[in-house]
Amino acid sequence: MIDFRYHLVSLISVFLALAVGIVLGAGPLKESIGDTLTGEVDALRQRAADLRTELDAAGAELADSQAAFESAADDLLAGVLEERRVAVVAFGDRDGGATDDVAARLEEAGAVVSARVRLTDDWTDPTRATFRQTLAGTLVEYLDPAPDADAGPGTELAEALVQAVSNAVPEDPDRRSENAAVVLQLLTESGLVEVDGEVTLPADAVVVVAGGFDAELADTGDETAAPEDTEALQETVDRWVAVTREIAFASLLRTDGVVVAGHEPVEGGLLAQIRDGQATATRASTVADVQGLVGQVSVPLALAERIGGAVGHYGSGPGTTAPVPPRVELLPIQRIPQLPTSDGGGDGTTDGATGGGTDGAPDAGEATQEPTG
Repeated sequence: MIDFRYHLVSLISVFLALAVGIVLGAGPLKESIGDTLTGEVDALRQRAADLRTELDAAGAELADSQAAFESAADDLLAGVLEERRVAVVAFGDRDGGATDDVAARLEEAGAVVSARVRLTDDWTDPTRATFRQTLAGTLVEYLDPAPDADAGPGTELAEALVQAVSNAVPEDPDRRSENAAVVLQLLTESGLVEVDGEVTLPADAVVVVAGGFDAELADTGDETAAPEDTEALQETVDRWVAVTREIAFASLLRTDGVVVAGHEPVEGGLLAQIRDGQATATRASTVADVQGLVGQVSVPLALAERIGGAVGHYGSGPGTTAPVPPRVELLPIQRIPQLPTSDGGGDGTTDGATGGGTDGAPDAGEATQEPTG
């Protein structure tokens, strides 16, 4: 009987509490809770509206800044690379259209884009290593000067690429050598290189558009990325870093200068590694954020500065010299033919390997330039 009464009292207490809750919810507390929720919703709506206003204002300010910089770019670039011939080298199809924009800015600066080549993934594919080694051995026969015997296939291929776009006939610096044409044809037929248009003039300088490897690497940094995917991409980036260094060194030996352009630098990325390397950082200029207007305009300015003898690193990220390169006035370029001597050789000033404007002597635009070799 006690147990029954106990359970009965418990049930009555539960229903009483429920009834009190219903009464309070429909009465005094209803208005208080409703007002609180309404206030919070209104506050959130106002915050969203404020953020939208701030975003619109920032977007408008950015658009104004871009328009102002675009307007200033015309004067900034005018004549910076007048009559310079520039070969543009891109890596795969990761550039997001940046190569086209960079080429347009080079032309706006007065340069002639003498060659546009794109390296395919076969250039670094580990499964094609034996093929590349065999091809490099063939290409060396057409290189003048040839790399050291122990240079390795990577250096030999880089030398082949640079000489293919820069080697001129010693007696006619406006004409590519026959060997240069043969080398480029072999690289193209091998599937390592794709050529956009026709290469008709030897290049004075080289711009490497390193593509979007840094952006891809940044995307793998989130928590959803599988560790094996990040590791595989890092290995790919490291291989292209080695290629970039080899092409940069070959360009410094055979032309008047080189600039490596890439996306926003990230830790372990291509551009960051190039800037971290003592040998490349002190000899090859770099430009970050090439997917944007400021980066694209910076490429011709950085190249002119490099031809003039200085090295700089521009855009964002560690190791940056300044956001934008200074404008450098280069002297008019002089391409002096090498007349054959009585013994049938050259004039003794060059082996004929240098294309463009150096021909074994300092270019007219390099009167104060430090050695780039």
